[in-house]
Order: sequence, then structure tokens, then C-alpha cells
Amino acid sequence: MASQISATNMRRDGGSWWGFMRYVHVLFVGLVATPTYAELVLERAIQHHCIDCHEEGGEDVLGVSFAAFKETALRTDTELLTRIVGVLDRREMPPQDMEPLPEELRVEVLESLYEIERDAVSHIKRATTPIRRMNRFQYSNAVTDLFGLRCAVFTLPEQILRYYRDSFQPESGAMPDTVHVGNRPLGKSQLIEPRLAGVAAFPQDLRAEHGYDNRADHLSLSPLLLESLLNLGQSITTSPDFTRKNVGVWDTFFKPPAQPGDYHDVIKPRLEPFLAKAFRQPVDAATLERYTAFAHAKLSEGAGFTDVMKSVAAAILASPRFLYLHDDSTGGDFALASRLSFFLWGSLPDERLLSLASKEQLRDKHVFDAEITRMLSDRKIKRFLDSFPRQWLQLERLISSVPNREKFPGFYFSKYRASMHMMLEPLLLFETIFVENRPITQLIDPDFTYRSEHLERAYGELATPRDLRPRGKANQVTQLTFYRVPVTDRRTGGLITNAAVMTMTSGSEQTKPISRGAWVASVIFNAPPPPPPADVAPLAEHPIGAEAERTLRERIAMHRQRADCRGCHERIDPLGFALENYDAVGAWRDVYTNGRVVDAAGELFRFRLFRTPVEFKDAVLAEKRRFIEALAGHLLAFAVARELTVADREAIRTIARRTAADGDRMQTLVREVLASEPFQTAGDR
Repeated sequence: MASQISATNMRRDGGSWWGFMRYVHVLFVGLVATPTYAELVLERAIQHHCIDCHEEGGEDVLGVSFAAFKETALRTDTELLTRIVGVLDRREMPPQDMEPLPEELRVEVLESLYEIERDAVSHIKRATTPIRRMNRFQYSNAVTDLFGLRCAVFTLPEQILRYYRDSFQPESGAMPDTVHVGNRPLGKSQLIEPRLAGVAAFPQDLRAEHGYDNRADHLSLSPLLLESLLNLGQSITTSPDFTRKNVGVWDTFFKPPAQPGDYHDVIKPRLEPFLAKAFRQPVDAATLERYTAFAHAKLSEGAGFTDVMKSVAAAILASPRFLYLHDDSTGGDFALASRLSFFLWGSLPDERLLSLASKEQLRDKHVFDAEITRMLSDRKIKRFLDSFPRQWLQLERLISSVPNREKFPGFYFSKYRASMHMMLEPLLLFETIFVENRPITQLIDPDFTYRSEHLERAYGELATPRDLRPRGKANQVTQLTFYRVPVTDRRTGGLITNAAVMTMTSGSEQTKPISRGAWVASVIFNAPPPPPPADVAPLAEHPIGAEAERTLRERIAMHRQRADCRGCHERIDPLGFALENYDAVGAWRDVYTNGRVVDAAGELFRFRLFRTPVEFKDAVLAEKRRFIEALAGHLLAFAVARELTVADREAIRTIARRTAADGDRMQTLVREVLASEPFQTAGDR
């Protein structure tokens, strides 16, 4: 028996010391009190590769000493466990000037840490999504759907990409070759649309750090905002535009019955389904009676039927049961229906979802999958596309980008900025990959993109050849015409190498490789660096003397000599310098203005070498598992509206693995997020 175990383990581990230790553990685990195999591997790695720095009084890079390290500490300090897994997975430890871990050992240590992680998670309770109010975007959508509005409640500049001429048809599974679009925050005319007069939006909700504007811990309700929301409901139902023309439920809710004597009799039958939709679940008898009694009292005072029902509707909009989302496990299928609709549609569940929830059928796998298919094909999916990608890509940063007009005159035309066009390219790419269910890897290296004629001119030598693109009008500022064109030069296209990202991660005078590297680390790999120390001076915008003769890489190399800066810079600088061939507005350059050659060479995760932006893309694609896991983490955090914890890591790995097995498809990733345990049990307590 012992010889069989020995042969099996030694063959699998290549006759290594680690194979022998696994054999020893298997042979004696039942005979003596021995450490687990994970403990043996971890202890060996720490003693031989970590203790020199991570000892008492040494250079404690992670903020922890391993001098008296006990493996059991990781089972209780899951934050430390997550950090150690991260730096080993990304090959950030040992530091660059130290001997690296042998690859076999690094893999063994990671597997051991995963084992410890799974054991630790099994003993802790998964984080749940706290009660939270709707953000501004969700409130607008919910009011629109509740009343069936045919106009906007109020204009939302955060809905960046506006379509014209019915360009968005997700039910077809394809995006057209030509789209007519507008940019709401950067085009004043795009904010002009039919809406309810006299209704003012409450302030836009702030994004959480490295998060989204739907995060529960950031959606507070101050007394001032509470008063604003109370008044908002009244202003909606009393707006002069809140009429039969604009309100889809007018005839079934607000229109008086033919006979005045029937007024009291129709109130409760009308209120019950309306309340169920507003509160996302059937209402109890006491709640229904309270709203009914309120309406009867108003009628008895002589108010008109329609005015009474408007007052009731305004009261419903001010109710905490409408304003707050609560993923309580007691809600069962109704809570799941609400999570599903607010993730994909940013709004209330529709009648079909509520009906399935009432029959307790929504958790049936086949029913759930069919509902996802239906919702992904519905035009309300545009709300997800309006919300998630702009926040994930941090595109709001482009709004405040103002390149130097003298240095970059091509960026400006008339009274407008090219960022009006730039911002739409990555959004159209994301939406096309989503609607057409293309591989996620095309976000990095697609064979197509969408460009306007003005954007083609801005790209210069990176532009699509004239004979491969339609002839369009330049300098459009109202409805912008974008054409689907092939990517013939891999230096352009994709989320990383587009003008929007290059511009928003630059200053007004020059590029900022550190900002670009931090963006890639945060967005593409979901590993945001910590903020820099407060006492670090920025690089000079206008270097003089010997500084002016150096390349940006040389200047930053001198800038990062501080020990407390070096670790982060070793991680993010190569990611930023990989994009240094793109100037501050995304145009290609081979040399700096001082004549020095641009050097984009570097290493991704310290072992994938690249010399050019195209080779950098290849390196990212070679690490697509990391990218898919990163995007899965971003989506899951957005879906459950909370910060992810170590307890969610295994779910993320499962989501990514199943997505990869289905060809890396975008909609498969979304489906797996929705099927994951954190999403399915977000309210379980």
C-alpha cells in the first residue's frame, strides 16, 4: 500500500521534495498528530523565502511579521490571507531585487493557501447586502415603470450614450453597422428630451471607492435628502405633464369610473396590484387598508377621484417600502426577483417576474434561465449598459479632461471637445460584445470598433483606412454618426488602447503612466493599488534643465526611490509605460518632444515580457483567466451592491471557470454571476 501511494504521488509531483512530503503526510496522517500538507508547504516557503524581510524589525512589506507566524492566524485574518494570495498570484513577492520563488513552489503555496482559504470561509458567515435606498438612476427607472411613463421623469446625464432612430435592438442579437447617438454629459442638446415639467432630480449619488453608485454602505439618507424625496413624489404626480398622454397606467389607475357612485368601490381593486408592483411583493391586508382609508378620506373631503389617486401615488413614492431595497431572506422568490430586476434593468420586477415569484417557481433552474434570456433581450437591458460599463471603466473622468489647447489643437473643434466622440467608442464596443454575446477577450483585442469621422481624424495614423470606412461628416455635435469599422491596426481598438482611456488618464500637458497603470490594475485586473502617501510631490508639468532631457520613465524612476513607494510602482509602472506610445489625447508617437525614443517595454506579472502595446495586449490575453476573474468580480460586486470579501473568492473562480468553458462569452459571464451563490443568497442571514 505504501509503495502504491509513493509511486502515485512521486509521479504526479515529478519526484520533487514536495511530492515526498505529500507522500509522508498521506502515509502518517492517521497515525500521529501531524500538520496538514498545506501547513507544511506554507511553513517551508516562509522559512526559505519570506522570513528575511518579514521578521521582527525587518522591512515588513505586508504589514505583518512572520517571525512567530502561525498558519492558524490566516484562518481568522482573512484580509491578510487575501493580500498574501494576491501578491503571490501576481508574482509581486518576493520583490524584484530578491530571488523569485521557484514556479513549482509558488503553485504549491497558492494551492495550499486556497485550501486554507476554503477552510476559513467554511467557518465564517458570508457577507449579506444591507438594506439600501434606490440611487437616482434606479429611482428614475422605477417611477417610469410603475406609471408606464412615455417620457423621462428627469434628465439623467449619467446615461451617457443616447440612441436615435431605433439603433438599439437587443432582441435581434446584433448591433447595426451605423448608429446615430448622442453624448449626454458632453453635449448640451442631448439633455433636451420630453420629460415631466417641474420635476427636479435629487443629486447624483457618489461612487464608492473602487466601487459603484449602488453600494449599500454609501447610499445614506440625510434629513435634507429625505425632505427632497418627499417633495419629489408630489412634484411628479402634480406635474402638468403627468397626464393620460404620458402615463401608461392612466386608464387603469387614475381615470375615474363612469359612475361617480362607483368611486369608493374601485379604489381597493386598483390599489392592490399597484402597491404589489411598487413594493415588489404582495401587500398585507393592513397596508392595503391603510392606503384605501387614506383615499376614502380624501374623497369624503370632496377631492376629485383623479386628484385623490395622485395623492395616494405620491404617498406610495415616499414610502420606505418603495424607496428601500431589502434583500431579506424571508422575501424568498420575491427578493430574488427584485435583485434580478435591479441588476439587469435597474428597476422594479415586471408582472411576469412577480407572478413567477408568487408561484415560487423563480428558483427553478430552467425557469430562472428562461427569465434571464428574456431580460437580456428586452430593451430595458439598456439600463444595465447605461450603468455598469461607464462606472467599471471610470469614464466620468473624461468629462473633466481639458488638454492644453495649444499643444493639442486637434482635440478642439468649434466650442466642443473631441472627448464628446471619444467617450462613446468604448461604450459602443462593450454594448456590441454584450448584445452579440461575443467573447470577453474582444474587449481587449477586438477585430472591430465604432468610430465617427471626427474620431477617425483624431486618431491620425491609427485611423481606419479610408477605403474600409464609410464616408461621414466630421465635427458633428448633435446627433453623432458612428460606423462599425474593422480594426486593421492592433495598436488601436479595445478598452485599453482607445483615445478615451488615454486622454482621461493624462494631464493637460503630458501623459501620466502611473495613472494609466493604476487604471489597468483597477479595471482590467481588479487589483487597485493603495493611494499614494500624502507627502509625495507630483512630477513637474514643465521640467527644466537636465530634467527636460530625461524621458518620463527616467524621471519616474528617480521619483520612486522611496521604499514605501517602490512596491506599488513595481506593480503599476509597467502597466502604464506599456501605453506610453499614446500621447495625452491618444495619438500615436514614437518619440517625445525632446527627441528621446519612447520605451514601452516591460513585464506583466514579472514573467510575460513585452516591448510594444500590441505585445502588451498579447500578454494580457495570455493571462485571460485573470481578466475574466477580474471582470467577474466587478460584475458580482455590482450585482450584490456590496464590497466583496474572501468568502466570495471561490464563487468568482467558479464563475470564471464556467465562463471559459463556454468560449468566454459575455452573456455566459452574466448568467454565471446570476447563478452564483453570493447572488442567489444575497439576503440570507
